[in-house]
Amino acid sequence: MSFFSYSDELPAWIGTPPESWGKNWLKWSVSLSTERPNEQEQSDLPYLSNEDIESWTGKLLRDELESSESDSRKFKAGDVLFNKLRPYLAKAFHADFSGVSSGELLCLRSSSRVVPRYLFYLVTSKGFIDAVDAETFGSKMPRADWEIVGHQPLPLPPLDTQHRIAQFLDEKIDRIDGLIEKKRALLNRLAEKRQALITRAVTKGLNPDAPMRPSEIDWLGDIPAHWEIKQIKHSCRILRGKFSHRPRNAPHLYNGEYPFIQTGDVARADKYVESYAQTLSEEGYAVSKEFPEDTLCMAIAANVGDVAILRFKACFPDSVVGFVPGPSTELDYLYFLFAACVKQFEKVSVTNTQANLNIDRIGGLMIPIPPPNEQAEISSLLNGEDEEIRQISAEINRSINLLVEYRATLIAAATTGQLEVD
Repeated sequence: MSFFSYSDELPAWIGTPPESWGKNWLKWSVSLSTERPNEQEQSDLPYLSNEDIESWTGKLLRDELESSESDSRKFKAGDVLFNKLRPYLAKAFHADFSGVSSGELLCLRSSSRVVPRYLFYLVTSKGFIDAVDAETFGSKMPRADWEIVGHQPLPLPPLDTQHRIAQFLDEKIDRIDGLIEKKRALLNRLAEKRQALITRAVTKGLNPDAPMRPSEIDWLGDIPAHWEIKQIKHSCRILRGKFSHRPRNAPHLYNGEYPFIQTGDVARADKYVESYAQTLSEEGYAVSKEFPEDTLCMAIAANVGDVAILRFKACFPDSVVGFVPGPSTELDYLYFLFAACVKQFEKVSVTNTQANLNIDRIGGLMIPIPPPNEQAEISSLLNGEDEEIRQISAEINRSINLLVEYRATLIAAATTGQLEVD
């Protein structure tokens, strides 16, 4: 049970609300609706899952919701739905229509003392989310329940103040979200520009007057007539990681001096693998596979096709493949070529519960190989363009992070009375 069930002290995230504001546990002013739909309602009403809700913003991720036969609860316009599964994701929705929802969504119904829109902003404030998340139970899939959520403090300004706060935040947050959306769209355009630039350079070369010939490979089209086409396995030495243990099953294999690179480390890398969270002991190293420095690493499970260059020796799990370039293949050119081949890797991946590649499928893919001097020229050009795009993208991401922080600060200040709202 929450600390606030036996203490009159307010938590730090609420601070000191104005004297005219009331305070109480959320459960005394908001009820939990658990009404189930009848058979007709279940088939007619739109079904809302926690996966349909965007974190923090409360926006729907799908334009249209369909009905479902899943076990569900009814909600109506005005209700606030709060995701109790992994509450740190901050998924809440202020309903403007009636429907049915997943049992993972708590249906919060305001009393006459609480304006629903004000309630929505309160339960999506960082302080509230952190407080609920701190009391979850379950390690793999942490959950909150009504006891935890209901025993969180609820600052209660007068109703007219709640309306003003909600209206103020609607206007301000809409502008902030609009700016964030525009910046994210710009990031997408930069990513598309980068991909197009790389693809053209590694498949057509830099000389627009070079004679061309059909490659007879759909995704390549015409290539410079003097380029070769080889299978990947004839251009590189292919290494497969060899390690599938988890720390909880074999703790003695971890926490030593040998770097252990995982798919997440490859996915987070810009171009070079420069950091890692896990290491192997002598025993772990003995049953693992070490890749040499200057190996091109690629994830073959989960995010298939993520690539990065290893600048030091390291061990790898079986979900990563390494490519050591042959004498006629330049490492940077191979990096950019594989970045252009992502969709081809995805096409040959085996999908069951997740995409997965194997060495035979990878090794059999055909790739264009220019002469070494052209590979170096292409890499030099792309390295410069790539670095410029990365710097611009990093600056945009910094501005997005500042807007996200400002958004959170604004909501917290308005819903706790630290900001005077006209």
